Amino acid sequence: MKEHEPMVVGGLVALLVVLWLGFRFHVSPSFAGSFWGGVFGVSGALLMLLSAVYLVVKRVPPLKLWVTGRVSMQTLLTWHMYTGIVGALLGLLHTGHKFNSPLGIALTAVSLLVVLSGFVGRHLMKQISLEIREKKEMLTSLELAYRQTVGEVAAHPDLTTILWPLAGFWSRLVVGLLVTTPTESGSLPAPVRALRLADAIADLEYAIRTHETFKRWFAAWLKVHILTGFVLYSLLGLHIWAGIYFGLRWFA
Repeated sequence: MKEHEPMVVGGLVALLVVLWLGFRFHVSPSFAGSFWGGVFGVSGALLMLLSAVYLVVKRVPPLKLWVTGRVSMQTLLTWHMYTGIVGALLGLLHTGHKFNSPLGIALTAVSLLVVLSGFVGRHLMKQISLEIREKKEMLTSLELAYRQTVGEVAAHPDLTTILWPLAGFWSRLVVGLLVTTPTESGSLPAPVRALRLADAIADLEYAIRTHETFKRWFAAWLKVHILTGFVLYSLLGLHIWAGIYFGLRWFA
């Protein structure tokens, strides 16, 4: 299930966006106040509220300690995603594509923003973290090979003379063309290997720093997701209050 999670969640998010764009082709002014409109609305609101359980558990240490003894945080995060997306889908169906009131328009817009920001932050940040881990593993291997190669060069300092033609920047760019003579063991001379390993290490270190910068950006993006989540629950509370105040027509 985990390997299919990005595809399933991505499909649900795409469905949410497509349903939202349906207001261009379909409007049902009375559906929100009908029985099934009420069922979709109440179910969507309950799922959205259930989605907040993860946020509360994550930020209350005693509660987190008690809950994680029974359910993992990863499982709670999965339920947080699915309940949030499905709740937004049901809420959108509840509207019947009738976007007339400022509160309804704001609630729909913020719901879409919360879902999209959560999806982007969750899956892109996960992918970036995975790439950082893989690149750090590669960097460790390259550093070990570099140290071994430097040891070979130290044992035969006379071999460093073959690097003299490669001292300049442009010469380094064509090192693969200038030095192609293998040693008896079938590999490039140790100094050339050390040079190539040093270049590869520098490239990897730069890539890791770039990915870590993106990771910090997406951490800030997740803060936007949390902030818009609080706005969503505030608007949802106002919407529920307005529904009760003006009468729940679906229960009449």
